[in-house]
Amino acid sequence: MTDGPTYGFDTLQIHAGARPDPATGARQTPIYQTTAYVFRDADHAAALFNLQEVGYIYSRLTNPTVAVLQERLATLEGGVGAVCCSSGHAAQIMALFALMQPGMNIVASTRLYGGTVTQFSQTIKRFGWSAKFVDFDDLDAVKAAIDDNTRAVFCESIANPGGYITDLDAIAGIADAAGIPLIVDNTSATPYLCRPIEHGATLVVHSTTKYLTGNGTVTGGCIVDSGKFDWSANDKFPSLSAPEPAYHGLKFHETFGPLAFTFHGIAIGLRDLGMTMNPQAAHYTLMGIETLSLRMQRHVENAEKVATWLESDPRVESVTYAGLESSPYFDRVKTICPKGAGGLFTFAVKGGYDACVKLVNALEIFSHVANLGDTRSLVIHSASTTHRQLTPEQQEAAGAGPNMVRISIGIEDAYDLIADLDQALAKASS
Repeated sequence: MTDGPTYGFDTLQIHAGARPDPATGARQTPIYQTTAYVFRDADHAAALFNLQEVGYIYSRLTNPTVAVLQERLATLEGGVGAVCCSSGHAAQIMALFALMQPGMNIVASTRLYGGTVTQFSQTIKRFGWSAKFVDFDDLDAVKAAIDDNTRAVFCESIANPGGYITDLDAIAGIADAAGIPLIVDNTSATPYLCRPIEHGATLVVHSTTKYLTGNGTVTGGCIVDSGKFDWSANDKFPSLSAPEPAYHGLKFHETFGPLAFTFHGIAIGLRDLGMTMNPQAAHYTLMGIETLSLRMQRHVENAEKVATWLESDPRVESVTYAGLESSPYFDRVKTICPKGAGGLFTFAVKGGYDACVKLVNALEIFSHVANLGDTRSLVIHSASTTHRQLTPEQQEAAGAGPNMVRISIGIEDAYDLIADLDQALAKASS
C-alpha cells in the first residue's frame, strides 16, 4: 500500500505491508515458521546470495512475516525501508554497526533510558567505540561535542523516564551541518505521536516490545531508514560507500541508493550479528499495531488526567509530564508531538527514596515491572532498578533521581488509576 492513493494512519496501521496470502487466501498475515526457503534453481540461489535479486534465503536474514512488519513500520514512519531485530537494544547496536569503526564516537543525550546509557557508556567500548553525553537542551554543547571522529547523534523523541520532548528540528540541523546522521529512538512516542524523519532524522529506532506491540508479550526492535542521507558525501561511512569485500566489491550506496542502509542491515548486520526477530514475535507486533492509534489516544487522555491530579497533590513535589502547561516542554509538544505528549512520565514523591519504595509496594492496579508501553499501567522506581548502574550524577541528568517514580499510564479507567495512586501516596507518606 505504498503506491497509489495516500491513506491515513488508521488505515495504514492495519493494511501497510499486508496482502492476502497467495497460497491460501488467509487474510491475517501467516506466521512463516520456517528456517529456510527452497531455491528455484542454482542460478536463483546465486542471485540471492550476490544481492542481485531480493528474496528469502534463511530466516536469520529474511522472513515473510517479519518482512510485513518491516514494511508496515517503514510506511508509518515515512521511511524507505526497515530492519527488524530481536530487541530495542539490538536495534541500537544494529543502527551503529554500519556507521562506526574503532576510535569513532557518538554524541548522545543525557536523557536516555538507563540501559541505553549503560550500553553506550560501557558496552560499546568493547567495539572500540565511545559516547559523549550532552544535555540536548544546550544546543551549543551539542555542537561543541561533535568532532572529526563523531559518526552519529543519538536522542529519544520522548525521553524515558521523564517524558521530556527533544527539539528534533534543532538537533537535526546540527547533525546535518556536521555531515553525520541523527538517530532518534521513537519508542515512547511511536509514529502516531511523532514522526522523527519529518523533523530531519536519518534513522529511527524502536523497541517494538513497548507501545507498538502494546500487550507485554514479546520483545523486538526495529531500525527505520529515511533513505535521505548521502552516505557517499565523504569518507566517513566506508561500510556503505566503499567496496564490500564479502560481496565482490559491491558498494551499498552506489548499488542500492536510498535503501543502502536497509540492505546493509540485512546483508551484513543480521548476517553477522544474528540479532534476528522471530516470526511469531513479528506476528504479535503486527496485531498490536492494528490498534496503535486507538491505544495511544487513550494513553494520552489518561496521562493528562493523572498528571494533572498528581501536580495538585500536596504529597507530590513535581511532575515531569510535558502535556502540563507548567512543563518547560509544553510548547514543544505542539510541534514535535502534536497529538499528545505520550503516556510516560515521572513524579517526585515527598519523603524521597524510602517514600518511593513504599509507594511502589502499595500500588494495586499499577504493575511493578521493568517495562513501559503496555495496555496496563506500570510503575517502577528507576533509581533502584533501570538506572541503578548509573552514578548519582547520571541518574539526576537522566531524570531518574532517588525521589522519582516512573509511571507508564495504561488504558484503564483514569479515575481508577487516580484512586490507586491516592491510596498508595497515603501509605507512602504515613
